[in-house]
Amino acid sequence: MTAPTDRLVDFVGLLREHGIFAGPSETIDAASAIVALGMDDTDRLRSGLAACLLRRNGQRSVFDQLFDLYFLGTQLPVPSPSDDPDSLRDRLIASLVQGADTAELAREALDTFGAYGGAGESAGRVTQASGAGWSSYLTMKSLRPDEISEQVAQTMGGTGQFDAAVHTIEARRRVDQFRTAVQNEARLRSAELRGTDYIARRGVENSADRTDFLGAREQDLAEMRRLVHPLARKLATRLAVRRKKAVRGQIDLRRTLRRSMATGGVPVDPVLRARRHGRPDLVVLADVSGSVTGFSEFTLQLVQALQDQFSKVRSFGFVDTCAEITHFFTPGEPPPPGFAQSIVREGGVARFGSSNYGEAFQGFVDHYLDALGPRTCVLILGDARTNRTDPNLAALEVMSERAKAVYWLNPEPSSSWSTGDSAADTYTDIVTMHECRNVRQLTEVIGRLLPA
Repeated sequence: MTAPTDRLVDFVGLLREHGIFAGPSETIDAASAIVALGMDDTDRLRSGLAACLLRRNGQRSVFDQLFDLYFLGTQLPVPSPSDDPDSLRDRLIASLVQGADTAELAREALDTFGAYGGAGESAGRVTQASGAGWSSYLTMKSLRPDEISEQVAQTMGGTGQFDAAVHTIEARRRVDQFRTAVQNEARLRSAELRGTDYIARRGVENSADRTDFLGAREQDLAEMRRLVHPLARKLATRLAVRRKKAVRGQIDLRRTLRRSMATGGVPVDPVLRARRHGRPDLVVLADVSGSVTGFSEFTLQLVQALQDQFSKVRSFGFVDTCAEITHFFTPGEPPPPGFAQSIVREGGVARFGSSNYGEAFQGFVDHYLDALGPRTCVLILGDARTNRTDPNLAALEVMSERAKAVYWLNPEPSSSWSTGDSAADTYTDIVTMHECRNVRQLTEVIGRLLPA
């Protein structure tokens, strides 16, 4: 049995690998919490360690998954698959309607539907080499969670439209809780088969700020949206500090040398140019096609939350033609989920439905070039995949010459920029392109690039 101190050190090391940066002082606090709280009540221990080790939003999900692996543990139970899968579904629906604990049902469901490669045979004695395991995906697929959610909502009652909507939301929440219980049980059993470290590194889902935009599921995107306003406040503070430091402007060399004549040519008292006050303009040009919808939605929402830091923010969207979409955003109000689809349907940004960067850039130059000026910073959002159409470098050059700065944020890894129909490497000859695969990278890039 691993000593608690060794287990804590391994646990903190895995937290760091997953982007939760707990330092020596936090680790010492966590050790003190273990001494004070003991190891018997795992729920109390979980809360105590979370209070000591977590500092940011969006980290609790990863923490809980790793905590279960390192502090709960499990011994593979003697398999007890249900003889009647339909009866299992009926009992699950009844428990969900009552709001009862479904942990035991999660274990039974995993025994019944989730074993593969011989897992669960011979009282769970399988080897890593056998390729056996437990799958929460197979379990939930067999249970048909959408049908269960619908039956739970209907059974909960309520005749009015409002009651039906409330019960539907509550039913989905309870089914999601059951899904999480199944995932946790499958992860613990897989750790018994393949080792805790193996599953901790490969079987734990990333936190929302480290999840790739292009591979995010709907629940991941919902968690990302909850991060928008905390990130916006942090970035706004950073921009305000940078603006305050830059108030005095640059050194005026001629006047500094003239003043230095009074001190024997030594520039003891430098003269600074007066800095022109005022905030810069920002123009966002976003690809809102289906392949990059999640990335564009989040970035547009973040930029809109930052609009107080600029004198003017104008947003433009495109698929194969360009149109202004600024009116889709109301200051101070977050846009509804899925607003990118509304932009595609109603914003006049698509004619044929496939991304065409060349046509979109030409449309911007023809109709909206007056949005750019010497104080304008342009952010282009997209994967630069042109479907093998003309990239129209000339139009991008016109935009680059007209604006103060043009930056391209690409949600694909830089290793993919020269593959397939991507024109990213071609566009980088004109503008600076930055990899922004997740919220963390996007925050760093925007905080560094946006003008003060």
